[in-house]
Amino acid sequence: MKTIKTTIGRRSFIKRSTLAGGGIMLSFNWLTSCDMTPNQVKALPKEWFKINGFLKIGENGLVTIMSPNPEIGQNVKTSMPMLVAEELDVNWDDVIVEQAPLNTSVFTRQLAGGSQSIRQGWNSLRMAGATARAMLIQAAAKTWEVDASEITTIEGQLIHEATGKKSGYGPMASLASEMEIPEEVPLKEIADFKIIGTSRNNVDGQKIVTGQPLYGLDYSTDNMLIAMVVHPPAFGMQLKSVDDSQAASMPGIRKVFRIKTHEEGYSLGAFDNDAFNEVAVVVGNSTWEVMKAKEALKTEWELAPAKKEELSFFGRTVTVETPAGLESSKDHRLVFDTMSKKKGKVVRKDGDPETMFSKAAKIIERSYTCPFLAHNTMEPMNFFADVTSERANLVGPIQTPEIMEGSVAKRLGMDKEKIDVQMTRMGGGFGRRLYGHFMTEAAVISKEMGQPVKLIYSREDDMTQGTYRPAYHALYKAALDENNNLIAFHVKTGGIPESPLAANRFPAGAIDHYMAEEWTETSNITVGAFRAPRSNFIAGAEQAFLDEVAEAMGKDPIDFRLELLDRAEKNPVGKNNDYDASRYAGVLELVKEKSNWTGTNKEIYRGTAAYFCHNSYVANVLDLEMKNGNPVVKKVYCAIDCGIVVNPDAAVNLAEGGVVDGIGHAMYSAMTFKDGVPEQNNFDKYRLIRHGEAPKEIEVHFVDNQIDPTGLGEPPFPPIMGAMANALYKATGVRHYNQPFITDKPLAG
Repeated sequence: MKTIKTTIGRRSFIKRSTLAGGGIMLSFNWLTSCDMTPNQVKALPKEWFKINGFLKIGENGLVTIMSPNPEIGQNVKTSMPMLVAEELDVNWDDVIVEQAPLNTSVFTRQLAGGSQSIRQGWNSLRMAGATARAMLIQAAAKTWEVDASEITTIEGQLIHEATGKKSGYGPMASLASEMEIPEEVPLKEIADFKIIGTSRNNVDGQKIVTGQPLYGLDYSTDNMLIAMVVHPPAFGMQLKSVDDSQAASMPGIRKVFRIKTHEEGYSLGAFDNDAFNEVAVVVGNSTWEVMKAKEALKTEWELAPAKKEELSFFGRTVTVETPAGLESSKDHRLVFDTMSKKKGKVVRKDGDPETMFSKAAKIIERSYTCPFLAHNTMEPMNFFADVTSERANLVGPIQTPEIMEGSVAKRLGMDKEKIDVQMTRMGGGFGRRLYGHFMTEAAVISKEMGQPVKLIYSREDDMTQGTYRPAYHALYKAALDENNNLIAFHVKTGGIPESPLAANRFPAGAIDHYMAEEWTETSNITVGAFRAPRSNFIAGAEQAFLDEVAEAMGKDPIDFRLELLDRAEKNPVGKNNDYDASRYAGVLELVKEKSNWTGTNKEIYRGTAAYFCHNSYVANVLDLEMKNGNPVVKKVYCAIDCGIVVNPDAAVNLAEGGVVDGIGHAMYSAMTFKDGVPEQNNFDKYRLIRHGEAPKEIEVHFVDNQIDPTGLGEPPFPPIMGAMANALYKATGVRHYNQPFITDKPLAG
């Protein structure tokens, strides 16, 4: 049996006497997050005993488990408490789940991003449950005057077989809360799991489908005002003047003013990303009144100068340059053309690729592009703030509560200890809510008004503010000898304003002569992480190119990939390869088997792809047919190696969502610009996938390897784009090199 020292994450137990240390209560009831029956509600305990920061136990045996991380739809509010409950050895039916507030003295890494919540919390959450169980056993041993080693537990029951004594956790909870924390505790063997690996309903499921309050937009207080902002209409412009003579006198309007998210000399943090530092603000009694006044507001704009800013990025300082000017999509395409012809920065070089290309009998060269993309979360940006001279209470949907708490504290000139952040469920994140400028704006507005304020972005505000997925370009080259053997491989990628290159990922390590280059071009269009950052483009481009190479070599596309991975496993090139070749090959073999890849159906066109990112491996086979000249995705097979699957139904849901999302963005979506102005500001112009365009069936299979969990929220998203491109080629005979595929023609702008 594995044991774990409780000093690993001992911070979790420092403040056993409190859960959050005060703060405000949300207006909707987190206590009944699970679907409780009326009898269960009546049976709520009269007293709770806090065992540690992660859980408390009622005198009747009910257990409340805190879910520490933000919930953006990845189901961590169910899955993370499952880890605690497993090691606590409690019946899941006796568990109530609460969303934890931000509390850095108790919880670590309260962040939703990078598909790391379960991976990073695997040991600490299990330790919290195991430690509480050990303390309950100590309490029972003291009460019964027996040796603790003789006591066992099962589903919330303490048992001493020799004497026949039994007790639920409830009667022992009071004494347990006073017991010493053990130095180390045993963790269950995988074979003994009863909760982990079983499907459990989303603890918020009932509220979601019945429209009960859960999200930031649902939050309200009696004396709350509504605020909205007006930002420049184009990137490369800034606010010059505001004429509020009409707007300020309209019904329900309290004030019109200007704010700066960051003052001069402000040291920017990693997620202080904001295209427009100064905005106009309209504050009033109701959303409708504020929206009408906003329309009546007269603003004047001017060209913004170029600037350089220092950005603190996880311990290192980088200089960010923002050019002046008004950019258009046609200019971005010229950048792609120009930079792809120039020598890039060599990031990795194995062997002598230049010589091998000069000797090649055949060279395959292809270019791939993708546009900027808006995150378009279902719930637009919003946040509640109640700021006084003594404290700041903040409530809303944010992926980076701890980081943004620091930003707000710095902007307000207030100690972090005086700031309380409560997290609501989010109506989508996808990386957009990593960047919490709207949280800072809400705090500044509330301070100015001296009242509680809720800041709300309209869809148009949200879509035109920036923080987009960057625009990318990739140039791939493969060299073949006279026998169609692959002898060299070259990738050169870049983007506006970042590169998507992952130089040490497959096929690096599988080819003797390999080179990876990159380039970047600055832009005043702000960008940020987008579901599976960088991988969301480069995976599709790489996998589409590998299919072309396989075809030129006369090889089956899956077999070709497996051959390369066999080489990478048995005789790898280089020492910095960041993937496990055997796990990579494993998902390809699994999807090959489950899809009956070698079967034939002349009416079905198949594409495949596989990719590694966020510590996990995913392979797809996509089947489509043509109806009236249009592609119809019939079925997608998805094989995933993400280690131990905590909640299978939720995991399948994540995979299905990633597949649908990936197909949609590859086929339809784009943000374009003309003279700095976004040409899409709502869904009438920005195309998303529709219900009828989603796959008719998605079949998900997980590799059972008992490895500790790795990432799952993001890995299913990137490879499906390559599988879609490859299937379209099989169906039409036309290769698709430019996203979105549905147009595959120069974009507007």
